[in-house]
Amino acid sequence: EDSTNDVAYWKQIADDLARLIQKANAPIFGIDIEGNVSEWNDKTETITGYSRIEAIGKPLVKTYIQPENRNAVNQVLQKALHGVETANFELPLLSKSGKRYTVLLNATTRRNNSGTVTGVVGVGQDISELKEVVAESKRVAEDLVRLIETANAPIFGIDTKGKVTEWNATAARLLGFSKEQTIGKDLVKTFITEEFQQSVNEVFSSALMGKDTANFEIALFTKSGERKEVLINATTRRGPNSEITGVIGVGQDITQIRQSAKEQERVADDLSRLIDTANAPIFGVDVDGMVTEWNHKAAEMLGFAKGETMGKALVEHFIQPENRSSVTEVLTKALAGEETANYELPLLSKFGDPYTVLLNATTRRDSRGKIIGVVGVGQDITTLNRLMAEAKRVADDLTRLIETANAPIFGVDTQGNVTEWNQKLAGLSHFTKQETIGKALVANFITEEYHGAVSLVLLKALHGEETASFELPLVKNGEKKAVLLLNATTRRGPDGEVIGVICVGQDITQLNAMTAEQQRVADDLARLIDSANAPIFGVDINGMVTEWNKKAVSILGFDKDETIGKNLVHTFIQPEDRKSVS
Repeated sequence: EDSTNDVAYWKQIADDLARLIQKANAPIFGIDIEGNVSEWNDKTETITGYSRIEAIGKPLVKTYIQPENRNAVNQVLQKALHGVETANFELPLLSKSGKRYTVLLNATTRRNNSGTVTGVVGVGQDISELKEVVAESKRVAEDLVRLIETANAPIFGIDTKGKVTEWNATAARLLGFSKEQTIGKDLVKTFITEEFQQSVNEVFSSALMGKDTANFEIALFTKSGERKEVLINATTRRGPNSEITGVIGVGQDITQIRQSAKEQERVADDLSRLIDTANAPIFGVDVDGMVTEWNHKAAEMLGFAKGETMGKALVEHFIQPENRSSVTEVLTKALAGEETANYELPLLSKFGDPYTVLLNATTRRDSRGKIIGVVGVGQDITTLNRLMAEAKRVADDLTRLIETANAPIFGVDTQGNVTEWNQKLAGLSHFTKQETIGKALVANFITEEYHGAVSLVLLKALHGEETASFELPLVKNGEKKAVLLLNATTRRGPDGEVIGVICVGQDITQLNAMTAEQQRVADDLARLIDSANAPIFGVDINGMVTEWNKKAVSILGFDKDETIGKNLVHTFIQPEDRKSVS
């Protein structure tokens, strides 16, 4: 009865084992000592697509293993048939549909109750998907390695001890240390400047505790001792079980950015100082018209300190009501990108003094080109305007003086064309101003015999050599109208350049006529004395003979030439009469 029970017991175990093998969620198959299939469970059917009926009795290797893998699989099975079992052997299988599977196999020797080897049982694990995941993970890992190595950003990594584990090509180029020179070295102590070592240690310690840090600035030393500014993201690095294995730092070389920023800051500081200390009034407004700039010169000129103006509406507080509309228009245009040059801006100081500023209103933009306000750079032209007004007044007075003067005045330009012809001259010459302006003086209004002389006088004056008291006859239609005694004076522009000649004259027509009459009378008197029928002589205040007519010559026998300039009394009077004659 006990024997019967034992058989039943073992049979039940065998049945349970057979069911376990058949229904197991792992592929299980077996072969006999000839290598033919003796076991083929449901999972193996599912994977391969071959039913148990199709598989039992078929040679495993020849039927279900690809040619290139048959030798290796056959060796594993032969070892197991000789009692040498194999664990974790990757067995490639080809399914009925042509799909490849990989089974991680333990090949176990199968024995009968007497210990004789009867075959091999293979218990496997379908790792096909796992293999694919591992392959994909490997591909991703390799891609990541290549990405790190070839990235255009410096990338480095450390382990949990702070030793360098990654050092890509860009980091090598940037700092001059090759990968071989850095791997295994303490990153902070070896490559971080002393001033940043503590803060970098804190960042890495946080990352090693799972807390990432973004946009952290560190300073690194190159191999040649040059300092490089790097902006890094420190990210926790984890292993396959999510355990922290180190830190990976991806950086951006911001050395040039920092240098550019410092240069821009320097330029901005210089510009700020230039604006503040400029010898011209400068102010600025934002897009709302509120004052943002007010330099020393503006404060000095208008009496409002910078603190009194900042943030206040420029037009409302510092522009007179009658000018607000035009100033608002200029600022509005500048805020729309249309700049205005040489705009005369009237201003009233804190103390009531009027000023005029010649203003350039320039659009102000930020780094992205967005309009943020207007800067006005001015020139105080208050004094200049006064001087110009005075100069205009003087010029107007001079024009009136020339035009109404009681002396003939004319002017020519550097080409000899008439530019001035006053009323007095028009009256003397009988040429109106309209008839003369723009015409050549010498060719049109001077007699031909005087062309050379007048041209020479004008030419000298155009070279700065002035001439006084030269006579100029004026003729119209062949008739002499007047004779002028002129001074030719060089005329100059505001910069001292010669622009022509101005001639101020005196009408000597009547004087010349009177002189000619006097000469005629004198000539008549001289003839009368010389031809008189009585002896006539004359002496000067010294008693010297000045006259000795023909009758005196005939009476006394002395020729005129013998007497002129001689002492009358001593030469021609008897001694006894000299006293009474004297």
